[in-house]
Amino acid sequence: MFDTLQGKLDAAFKKIRGRGVLTPKEVEAALREVRMALLEADVHFKVAKDFCDRVAAKATGEDVLKSLTPDQQVIKIVHEELVEMMGEQAVPLTVNVAPPLIVMLVGLQGSGKTTSVAKLGRYLKQELKRNPLLVPADVYRLAAIEQLHTLGKQNNITVYESAKDQRPTRYCY
Repeated sequence: MFDTLQGKLDAAFKKIRGRGVLTPKEVEAALREVRMALLEADVHFKVAKDFCDRVAAKATGEDVLKSLTPDQQVIKIVHEELVEMMGEQAVPLTVNVAPPLIVMLVGLQGSGKTTSVAKLGRYLKQELKRNPLLVPADVYRLAAIEQLHTLGKQNNITVYESAKDQRPTRYCY
């Protein structure tokens, strides 16, 4: 997901790169693409809008627009805002709770949940000396269940054996 976001941000900045002077219109167009990249990365629309508004306020200042490398200034501002939004300090995972510690990953299809949960399981096992149990719950994409079993086996992590004929439950209201 971060690679995709990085690629889209690079494409947005490529349009303003190398310009001697940036106009507010060019900054606005680049930030429109940044907003779309954030929305496609499943960032809440209000967060994406607020983020772009903060960047726009800083990026359209006289110092930036008249600097020798305004594109680098805009990229620097976006970077600073991303760091501020995501947190300036890495925060360790809190695992000091009464067992069982339950972690649930949710997200859009194709965003890397299966791979991430295997990496998290490996981290819990190797670094924190915990005994994770991975539970596949994607009943729509059966390949994800097989993928989780494969990753669990590779990392020596137990994976819950779900029913092979598992089908999504439909609720009627």
